[in-house]
Amino acid sequence: MLHLEIYPNKQQLVVFEGTQILKEYPIATAKNGLGELAGSEKTPRGWHSIRAKIGADQPLYTVFKRRRPTGEIYTPELSQQYPDRDWILTRILWLSGLEQGKNRLGAVDTMRRYIYIHGCPDEIELGTTPSSHGCIRMHSSALVELFEWVEKGTRVWIADQE
Repeated sequence: MLHLEIYPNKQQLVVFEGTQILKEYPIATAKNGLGELAGSEKTPRGWHSIRAKIGADQPLYTVFKRRRPTGEIYTPELSQQYPDRDWILTRILWLSGLEQGKNRLGAVDTMRRYIYIHGCPDEIELGTTPSSHGCIRMHSSALVELFEWVEKGTRVWIADQE
């Protein structure tokens, strides 16, 4: 069975089929580190599942706000026009915590924190430095590939090492 493992200390997402590694991707987790509290802008730890897959038929670099396409396609020029935007591009894999009291329900609920695996601009360096606001960032072409492999309900482990 397919599952994902996210290693914040390596800034890496690994796709497993059982115990076999299928693919490794560079990512970026939260610049504020790891944690579960709402408003912390930290990446939550522990077991999650993919609650929803959003954007299946959208073009590469589609801009999303509140999980809806804005009608914009990301370009570096658009980025210069809106320099403070947290770009959510191409596809969204919305995560839901599976561990009550750790990442599910109350002030630690991953889903209610809107934590995603989502696309980001290609010019953002991945695989080295945490830089997100809590989500897991991937480059769009890698995310499209991952999006095709995973199903709703796919389990995701986010390790607790920084």
